[in-house]
Amino acid sequence: MHIAVFSQYHTNPDCPATSRHYSLLAQLARKHRITLITTRTWERQRLTYEFPWLPEGVTMRAAEVSYENKMGVARRILSFGQYAAYALREGVRLEKPDVIWGISTPLTAAWAAAQVARLRRVPWVFEVQDLWPSFPIAMGAVPNLFAQRRLFDLEKSLYQSARHVLPLSPDMTSYVRQLGISADKVTTVLNGTDLDLAACATSAAVAALRQQQGLEGQRVILYAGTFGRANAIPTLLAAAVQLAPQHPDVTWLFMGHGFHQEIVEQAAATYPFIRLVAPQPRHAVFTWFRLADVAVVSFLGLPVLDANSPAKFYDSLAVGTPVIVTNAGWTKTFVEQHRCGWYSPAEDVDALVFTIATVLRDKNLLRTAGDAGKEVAQKYFDRQQIGNIIEQVLENTCTHQMTW
Repeated sequence: MHIAVFSQYHTNPDCPATSRHYSLLAQLARKHRITLITTRTWERQRLTYEFPWLPEGVTMRAAEVSYENKMGVARRILSFGQYAAYALREGVRLEKPDVIWGISTPLTAAWAAAQVARLRRVPWVFEVQDLWPSFPIAMGAVPNLFAQRRLFDLEKSLYQSARHVLPLSPDMTSYVRQLGISADKVTTVLNGTDLDLAACATSAAVAALRQQQGLEGQRVILYAGTFGRANAIPTLLAAAVQLAPQHPDVTWLFMGHGFHQEIVEQAAATYPFIRLVAPQPRHAVFTWFRLADVAVVSFLGLPVLDANSPAKFYDSLAVGTPVIVTNAGWTKTFVEQHRCGWYSPAEDVDALVFTIATVLRDKNLLRTAGDAGKEVAQKYFDRQQIGNIIEQVLENTCTHQMTW
């Protein structure tokens, strides 16, 4: 089976980003021919060179299109448009695939996949990583009501034209179903994590990292991920300052970069209990998660963000570090049901400080929650299992005669 994959951002485990599709493509390429249409955005951001840029058996066509989290709306739109135009052109030129796998975000990547599927008369599968356009609209990036309506119309048409839809969380699945998409063409596939890389976060590796960072005797709170507009970084910084008098043994680690990097740098320069950690390669980040007593998965209090499927949520639980989530959606339900973490309302500094102080006082509670998280990660988050589901969907899609 020849699978054409449309994804604007390709990463590998040497990059400071999730490598979801690297793992999935490596698994699929053992049996199928893969052509990846992407960009070189992350290739220049490799921090190490321990992994080949492409999994064996994957052929890449990559555009020179830049993208950064710090970009403004106009520059992002240009980047999205440049990739969509490139993907459309290359999709028409490549040898006809049996199925197309279109991955958002952004929505324009899925649009390009849908157009090529129509022109080449092949079925396509739509993977929904985030709810677009709901997310950028909620963030104020699309203030024009006419443009909003057009984008929502485009979104629904893509769900309708796709042979199958793969949302990355139960709440995303509910959203898609509410648009009238039948249940038999929607399958939830969690973001998941790389359990083989998580296993490298050994006790010895954690001890070495703790010593290297001078964190002996310190309790560690970790935020690892993008310092984006949606991540409520100011709330975390305020909580760190408020918690310090009652817990002088706590160090906050902020690992990443993005829109709010400057205020994190300023806080780290002002307070000794706040540290800015440079982005780490994917294969190394698990040791940092295991080093932490608890990880915080924070977002703004926007309903659309309740549906998201953040990598840091899965990565932390995979190494047995419990999480505090601020989404009121499925992650809240998940940590409460499986007792692997806690919920603190979004943008509520006092509540976050109270939650952290409470859990830090009870080491048995932390240990029990961590063990529960590791257990559910083994059961639900293994990307090899997720890859099997995606492969089955793609194969089933190919078995049905395309009708237009």
